[in-house]
Amino acid sequence: MKTKLLTVALIAVPFLLASCGSEEKPAAQQAAATTPGVLIEDAWVRATTGAKDATMTAAFLSLTNPGDKDVKLTSATSPVAGMVQLHEMAMQDGKMVMREKAGGVNVPAGSHTHLSPGGDHIMLMSLKQQLKPGDEVPVTLKFSDNTTHDLKVPVKAFTEEEEHYHPTPTTK
Repeated sequence: MKTKLLTVALIAVPFLLASCGSEEKPAAQQAAATTPGVLIEDAWVRATTGAKDATMTAAFLSLTNPGDKDVKLTSATSPVAGMVQLHEMAMQDGKMVMREKAGGVNVPAGSHTHLSPGGDHIMLMSLKQQLKPGDEVPVTLKFSDNTTHDLKVPVKAFTEEEEHYHPTPTTK
């Protein structure tokens, strides 16, 4: 009997002590602590082996925002690149061009955004090495909610370069 009582006391005392000294967090802090930031899936980097220009490539991924406020991907970095920018494909003077995306990439609240060939993407320029299928590229993403995500992104072959990734101007 004494052993059972001692066992119950040893188990219960830490729980009682922990609950005595805790303060209730405001609801906003609790929500922030339990709501995850942007979720990242299906990340990959285009291989440079066999590419016409092996000094640059791009990273693609899916971003999901489970929160109730829009969040923006504001920047990215990678030690394999001398420069990293967020880019978009857009019509300019009747031609499709690739350019830096001003203001970052929006990830709407309760929704998702895809960075994909022919659309928004992360441009890795002034590469310090060739990237071949099977390699992994470290990439850090920074968001407007002050969160960062450190990723190891797999390198994959991409064979549709001319048609989708670097569109060539049409001649009339």
